Amino acid sequence: MMNKQSLRDIKREATANALAEAAFALALEKGMDGFVVEDVVQYAGYSRRTFANHYSCKEEAVASAALIFKGADEIEDWIARLNEDISPLEILYHLMKMQLTAEHFVKLQQLVSLSKQYPSLEPYILSGLRRLQISAQETLSGLSHGRYPEGYIHLLVGAVYGAVLPLLDGSLNVLLPGQSAAETPEAITLDHYLDTMFGYLRNGF
Repeated sequence: MMNKQSLRDIKREATANALAEAAFALALEKGMDGFVVEDVVQYAGYSRRTFANHYSCKEEAVASAALIFKGADEIEDWIARLNEDISPLEILYHLMKMQLTAEHFVKLQQLVSLSKQYPSLEPYILSGLRRLQISAQETLSGLSHGRYPEGYIHLLVGAVYGAVLPLLDGSLNVLLPGQSAAETPEAITLDHYLDTMFGYLRNGF
């Protein structure tokens, strides 16, 4: 189970988020070649040393901004109320529904678009996604109380993350939160896509 964060951890996370958001805003405004770390710390109101305590470079900060999930407290509260008999698949289904908000999807798509122009971002995106995947695996493993093989959890999380990635680069015609159906009349909704994807997993396809 996840533990409530200490005040120190909350403050550290808030600082990292502020630096990441500043780097992301500058990247969208000026492109990756249009700013340096000094611009990020001035924008966010921190020192260069503070930046170095959180990120190795501006690329890592930019990628982190789009890979930070909001609403952690809400998710923790939901997990605390879970029935112990719920399966890892159903837990993951509800977590995806809670996390994949319109704001998050827009940022992820913007990040993917930036990475096509600036390939230096790609390693940090992959690393960030890998951390999210590991975190999901650890959460599900803790909640399953040893009732499922470790390999099952890895396979399940890998399948779900693999199904989400095509949404980000636009290779699947899915209507994302905040988009108008008039823009893409033949697209299916995100909820329908997630329900279909998890339906395949529930049925063993």
